[in-house]
Amino acid sequence: MTLQQMVTEWRHHLHQYPEFGTEEFKTAAFVANKLQEFGLEVHTGIGGTGVVGILKNGTSKRSIGLRADMDALRIHEENTFCHASKHQGAMHACGHDGHTAMLLGAAYELANSKSFDGTVYFIFQPDEERGTGAKAMIADGLFTRWHMDAIYAMHNLPGIAEGQFVTRPRSLMASESSFEIVIKATGGHAAMPHMGTDPIVVGAQVVTALQTIVSRHLSAIDETAVISVTNFVTNGTVNVIPSQVTITGDTRSFTDQALHKIEKAIERVVAGQCMSAGVDYQYRFNNSFLSTINTPEETAHAIKAAESVVGAENVNGSCERFTISEDFSFMLREVKGCYVLVGNGVGECGGTALHNPLYDFNDNILTHGVGFWKVLVEQQLSA
Repeated sequence: MTLQQMVTEWRHHLHQYPEFGTEEFKTAAFVANKLQEFGLEVHTGIGGTGVVGILKNGTSKRSIGLRADMDALRIHEENTFCHASKHQGAMHACGHDGHTAMLLGAAYELANSKSFDGTVYFIFQPDEERGTGAKAMIADGLFTRWHMDAIYAMHNLPGIAEGQFVTRPRSLMASESSFEIVIKATGGHAAMPHMGTDPIVVGAQVVTALQTIVSRHLSAIDETAVISVTNFVTNGTVNVIPSQVTITGDTRSFTDQALHKIEKAIERVVAGQCMSAGVDYQYRFNNSFLSTINTPEETAHAIKAAESVVGAENVNGSCERFTISEDFSFMLREVKGCYVLVGNGVGECGGTALHNPLYDFNDNILTHGVGFWKVLVEQQLSA
C-alpha cells in the first residue's frame, strides 16, 4: 500500500466516525493505536482526550512540536460518497480528519526514516472548534511536562489552489470574542410610552453607537477590527413595550491591544446610552480565541519547508491576514512557532467552504501535508 493510499484510508475512516469536542474517545484511541504501531512513546488523556506521541532519534536535545486538531462539528452531512459520516448530525466539516491523518502520516514516515536528530512531539488536540482544547492541554502540562523549542500547526483552506501554502509572520488570524448586553427598563403599554422607559430605543442607539468604535476609536492602520451585532431580542409583544432587551454579537481583532480597547469601549458606549435614558444594564465580554501570532524566525522555517515540498512558486509567505480564528493561538503564546494554511482547492475540486454540509477534505493534498511535516522536522532537527 502506498503512503497516499494508507493516509487516505485513515482519513476516510476518521471522516465516517466524527466526534464532537471533548468527546473524541474513539478518534483518540485510533490515533494512539497507530502511534504505538509506529513505535512511538504515547501519552493519552492530555487535556481530556488529547494524545501526544513522542519520537526520539540521535543525541540532540533539540525538539519540535507538531499539532493537529481532531474534533468534528454539529452539522448533518449532505454528501453521499461511501466515506460520508455515519453519525447523525455530526461531520468533519472543517477537515480535522485530514489534519489528523496527515500528522499520523508524518509520524509513520519519520519513525521509519529516522532522518533527524532530536525529539518530535506529535500533538493531537481535542475541541479546537469551541476554543477549549488548546487551553486544556496547556493546563494539563503540555509545555511543562515536555520541552519544545518551537511548535507548528497546519489547516486546510478551500479557495486556495490545491497544495499551495500560505502564511505570514506576526498576526495571521484574528482573535474572536463575544459580548452580551442586557438593557433593563420598566417597559409599559405601547399606547402610553411616557408612563415607562423603553429599552428598544436605547438598544437601537447602542447598536448604532457600537459601529463608531472601529471607525473612530481604533487605528485604521494598526488596529484593524470587526464588531458585529448578531442578535437583538426583547420580551415585548405587539402592544407591549418590553422591559428588557438583549443584544449579542461578535468581535475580531489582530492585536491584544485592540482586543482590550474593544472590550472597554463597548461597555463605555452601553453605559453612556443607558445613563442618558435612565435605564440599567448588564455587560458580559468573553474571549474565545486570541489572535494567531506567528514568530518571524519560525515562519521563515515553515516557508522554507513548504518551498522544498511544492516549490517556491506555490508558497505565499506574506499573505493577507484572515479574520477567522484558531485556538492554536493559545499555544503560540506559550512557545514560539508558526501556523500555516494549505490550499484545499478551488471550484468543484476542494473549493466548498469550511463548515458547509457538502464540504470534504481534498485527499490530493494529504501527501503535501505529510511531506511538509517530514521536511520541516528534517530541516529543523538536521542530523
